[in-house]
Amino acid sequence: MTIEAATMSDHVRDGFLNETDEFAFLLEEVPRVLRKSFDESIARFGLSLTQWRALAYLIKTEGMTQTELAKCLELERATIGLTIDRLEKLDFVERRPAEKDRRVWRIFLRQKALDIIPELREEASGVYQIMFKGISKADVATLRSTMEKMVRNLKE
Repeated sequence: MTIEAATMSDHVRDGFLNETDEFAFLLEEVPRVLRKSFDESIARFGLSLTQWRALAYLIKTEGMTQTELAKCLELERATIGLTIDRLEKLDFVERRPAEKDRRVWRIFLRQKALDIIPELREEASGVYQIMFKGISKADVATLRSTMEKMVRNLKE
């Protein structure tokens, strides 16, 4: 490599990453670390964060279709199918055919899931308490508002 090429590469390399890149990387780091912490916290239930989120949506709106649940979780139909398969194997949910269209499956919680909901809530709250340690409610509200704006901006 020539001296000019090496200098050019150094110049490009030095100015490539900026503060905005570093902030974007940090935004990506939060869900990665949250997922790891959450997975460790609920491992004793045999659940992942995605499976916990599916249960949480079903607690709120039991009887959702697989498609509705996939949309809430922002997952592909195949991925939600695997998630529900796993929850069925754990005896936490059951699929029931929709009354008017037997090709559509609705998802319902089983008693085993209902029994662990208080413990899952406690685990989730513990992870969130650690995550927000030292951060005021006002700062969380500002952060939430800012992140909602970022999402809207990116969706436009």
